[in-house]
Amino acid sequence: MKGLITTISFLVLGAFAAIYIGFGFERSEDDYAIDEELDGINEKIVLIFSHVVAENTPKGLAASRFANLVREKTDGWVEVQVFPNGLLYEAQEEFDALKENEVHLIAPALSEVTVHDPNWMIMDMPYLFKDEAMVRAAFDGEVGEILFESLSNQGFHGLTFWDNGFKQFTNNVRPIRKPEDVENLSMRVMPSEALIDTYQYLGASAHVYSFNEVYEILSGGTVDGTENTLSNIFSKGFYRQQEYMTVSNHSYLGYAVLMNESFWDTIPAEHQQSIEEAMKETTEWLRNHSTQLNKEMLKKLEDSEKIVIHELTEEERRAWQEHFAPLYEKYEEQIGNELFEKVRQLEKAS
Repeated sequence: MKGLITTISFLVLGAFAAIYIGFGFERSEDDYAIDEELDGINEKIVLIFSHVVAENTPKGLAASRFANLVREKTDGWVEVQVFPNGLLYEAQEEFDALKENEVHLIAPALSEVTVHDPNWMIMDMPYLFKDEAMVRAAFDGEVGEILFESLSNQGFHGLTFWDNGFKQFTNNVRPIRKPEDVENLSMRVMPSEALIDTYQYLGASAHVYSFNEVYEILSGGTVDGTENTLSNIFSKGFYRQQEYMTVSNHSYLGYAVLMNESFWDTIPAEHQQSIEEAMKETTEWLRNHSTQLNKEMLKKLEDSEKIVIHELTEEERRAWQEHFAPLYEKYEEQIGNELFEKVRQLEKAS
């Protein structure tokens, strides 16, 4: 009998304990702390990364590398799905898709960004940078900070700048050695007011076409020429459709890796940190890779003997820089002198 009473008492006390602990009484918010930064950390996140170039280009390889690093650093809790070659959207369409969260990552060329923020037109000024070290100092320093801060007003969160390389002139009419040689040529450019102005200032006509249309318009003679990096000129076969190339290094083709600002804020802090670490490692890798790749592509272009190549001398380069002085005056007045002054400081320091 005593054993029965003991058993019943134990069950009754257990029931009361269960009610109290599990669902009988609400605890005060002060009784325990919730780490909001870890909220959602165990929910898988899928990020759609859209870009418009081939997988074997610097940007394409970087996107794939970044996706792998994110998966490793988050133990698979964040998955980056990469869609290259404009499979989802063309360059300008990507911006609207990002705002609508139809994609989560894009890496537009700097010239494409100018459509959304005129401050970015400074990056399309001819002969703004004398070498890659100066470009990267701009990306990593105050110039990059100012540009990303300005773009945040449009709802975009800047993660990093990616490299491709300096652009070169190609065309089917004549060798380009001095500014006058560009006169009366029709040239394909990206949708940047500064680029269009540059060619009009040279007496040429500028025409905007998407990157994936370039081979077709060159092969069909729609335009006489274009400007692009050595890696793109070779990998996309543009050199097969052009007779002349000038190694001019007149403008830099880089990319801004962007996310939707509000979407970025919803990602748990621990995952944000992993994404940023993966992006930093990818950016460092890409810098070394793009430099080496462009050297290799120049050698392949020379060996192909399908295009006549001229490399500007220092004297020729100075003549180009002096020729563009009035264009600089116009855009410094239009954009403001803060960014131009930051670039001048970098030039003095280099």
